[in-house]
Amino acid sequence: MCGRPALEASGNMMWELAERYAGHVGYQSGTKAAGLNLDPPVIDCSGWVALLLTVGMNAANQRANRTLFNSEDVEAIQTWSDRMIEELERRFGKILGGDQITLESLPSYATLGLRQGGGDWAKNHPRPRGITHVVQIVRRPQDGARFVSESQGWAEPCGVRLVPLTEWIEVTREFIKPGEAWAVNAFAKLEGRPTSN
Repeated sequence: MCGRPALEASGNMMWELAERYAGHVGYQSGTKAAGLNLDPPVIDCSGWVALLLTVGMNAANQRANRTLFNSEDVEAIQTWSDRMIEELERRFGKILGGDQITLESLPSYATLGLRQGGGDWAKNHPRPRGITHVVQIVRRPQDGARFVSESQGWAEPCGVRLVPLTEWIEVTREFIKPGEAWAVNAFAKLEGRPTSN
C-alpha cells in the first residue's frame, strides 16, 4: 500500500516549504506563486496554499511512482480561496463546517477556508460561502506537531507564517463557527479516510 509513505512524502515537502518561507515572504492581495520571484517576495493566502498543496500532491505522486493526483487536480486549486475549498470538497470529499472543526476532528493536513470579511473587494466579488481566507495545516516531521501555514495580511507577523495549530485555533476562534469556517482534506485517500460526504 502506497498511502502512508506517499502521505509522509507530501507532509515532509509541505513542511520544508512552509519552514523555508515563513517570516521571509510578505503578503500582497491577488499575488500567486510568481510573487515569490519578486524583490521583496510576496504572495496572497490562496497562492500560498495552492503552492503547498501542489508541492504535496507532486511529492505523493513521486513517492508512489504513479498518479495519485492528476494535472486536473493540481490545476483546479490554482484559484481563489473560496473556489479552492469548493474544488477540494468536490474532488476529495467530506467537508467539516463550523463547530465540527476541533483539534480532534481536523485531518492531519486539512485545508481550511474562513469567512473573514475582506473589505470592498469582497463585497464587489461575492464568493461561495463568503470565504475570503484559506490556510493549510502542516506537520513538523520530527515530532508530528501540527502548525498552520498561511499568508496573512492583517495579523502580525504579516505575510507567510507558521503558527502552532492550538495557538491559531485560539486566536481564530471567533471565525470557527457554523457558516464561517470549513475544512477539507485533499489527502484523505492517502490516510485511508472516507472521501464521500
